Amino acid sequence: MTPEQSQLGRAVAYQDHYDPKLLFAIDRLRARMEIDVPAPLPFFGADIWNAYELSWLTPRGKPQIALATFVVPADSPNIIESKSFKLYLGSFAQTPFDSTELMRDTIKRDVSAVCGAAVQVKLTQPFEFGKLVLDELSGTSLDRLDLDTDIYHPDPSLLKANHEEAPTEETLVSNLLKSNCPVTGQPDWGSVQIRYVGPPIDHAGLLRYIISYRSHTGFHEQCVERIFMDVLRACAPVKLAVYARYTRRGGLDINPFRTNFNQPLPDNARGARQ
Repeated sequence: MTPEQSQLGRAVAYQDHYDPKLLFAIDRLRARMEIDVPAPLPFFGADIWNAYELSWLTPRGKPQIALATFVVPADSPNIIESKSFKLYLGSFAQTPFDSTELMRDTIKRDVSAVCGAAVQVKLTQPFEFGKLVLDELSGTSLDRLDLDTDIYHPDPSLLKANHEEAPTEETLVSNLLKSNCPVTGQPDWGSVQIRYVGPPIDHAGLLRYIISYRSHTGFHEQCVERIFMDVLRACAPVKLAVYARYTRRGGLDINPFRTNFNQPLPDNARGARQ
């Protein structure tokens, strides 16, 4: 199914009774073919979703709330279109469940079926809210650089690495990532962390490259994979990890992570803008 066939950008009636048919799958392969991602995949990782507007009823009719985190494997055949995910989660609002565990297991079953892979689902309940903290992506800020640029569509020619210097290990971050929804044109604001081992990457070129997404249309997951592939091809690092945290829309934020070396998933700490 293509994004154009989804409910994204259309006026819809919101349902408040459970309906798994609201979930809309989008094949990852189409976007990967556009940027020549080879098979087998040169990366692994996950898309970390956080849902802030989840509520349901007890059998006695009392509303319950929780925050939900979903970990979708990067090698799943499908992603879920975000508006359909919002509508699906909203359909729980007037639906009674015998237990929180049953509600969670229902979501896990439905989302895993649409993604075509086992999706992890974690609920954070109100008594745990006080333990949540804000944190920012660690690393050297590229945004400190004072530079000129006028390129606002992805341009991998901006990426440079000095292959004559000794390999280095760096973690670089920027809060200037912005792309746009490919269907509605709405802006998607994000921060990105790039960790690598290899020839030193030119910081100014990398920042200009990140800024070049400003007028680009693409889903979050696809943008991160494009960044990963462009840096890998242009700079030839031995190790590379790209992690982006996007601000929420419709009560959801999406945080894709791609890496070609073994490391734990990021800790999913929420940034100030999220």
